[in-house]
Amino acid sequence: MRRLLAAVCLSGVLALALPLAPVIAHAGAQAAAPAPANTRAWIEKRAEIEAYLKVAPIVRTDGTSVGVTHPVHAFFAPGGLVESASWKAITPGTYGGFHESYLSEIAGYELDKFLGLGMVPPTVERDVDGKKGAMIMWVPQTKNFKEAGGMPTPPPIQQARWQIQVMRTKMFDNLIGNIDPNLGNWLFDPNWNIILIDHSRAFVGEQKVPHTIEHVDATLWAKFLALDEATLSGALTGLVERGEIRAMLQRRDAMKKTVEQLVKKNGETAVILK
Repeated sequence: MRRLLAAVCLSGVLALALPLAPVIAHAGAQAAAPAPANTRAWIEKRAEIEAYLKVAPIVRTDGTSVGVTHPVHAFFAPGGLVESASWKAITPGTYGGFHESYLSEIAGYELDKFLGLGMVPPTVERDVDGKKGAMIMWVPQTKNFKEAGGMPTPPPIQQARWQIQVMRTKMFDNLIGNIDPNLGNWLFDPNWNIILIDHSRAFVGEQKVPHTIEHVDATLWAKFLALDEATLSGALTGLVERGEIRAMLQRRDAMKKTVEQLVKKNGETAVILK
């Protein structure tokens, strides 16, 4: 995938983001940001796109030089439901010191779908030339944060919505244990939507969360709190092992402890943002 594995860690870049609470509070005095047309168009056509990615004939491919697993850019016939996709046939194993798996790519999408996040493009399992891997919809007209030179600055009318997306992304990364959040796998489109790619190193047994939490989105946080082992096992059947699911819950509980401490210090309305 062309936007994988940029070298600079997001943790430093995210410090450039505007403070969440003041931005969101100020946004109330402005006109509400208009809903961009065709936002994350796959959301309205999930089933059709998933089915298409599984069977659409591949008419040509381009190799990539990024990453240690060298994903392939696969193109479909013009005029189809999806123009192209990233094909990642990463057999579960250790590469460059990191455990990676194509199944983690699929798990990232399935969990995003289960939580109603809408930030991870459709990703399915597909057999190509006798080898199983993840086929990931290539979202056109996007730019990654590295190409933008760091944390992008949206226009004022989009600031509040942008900061909510940043907050949700950090929450999601923490839950799945994405140990490789970097400038190359956070994308944004012309409508200022954040799109997340590259989860092959996520869903690990590591309990430490990659991002510091200062605020949480109330809606997504309520869904986090409702998660349990049975629910996650059902949503991620065949994709994530039991130990990795338990690690997810441990990371959720670590976030919960942080949120409770922040609420005690600053008050609930300053921490759990609606």
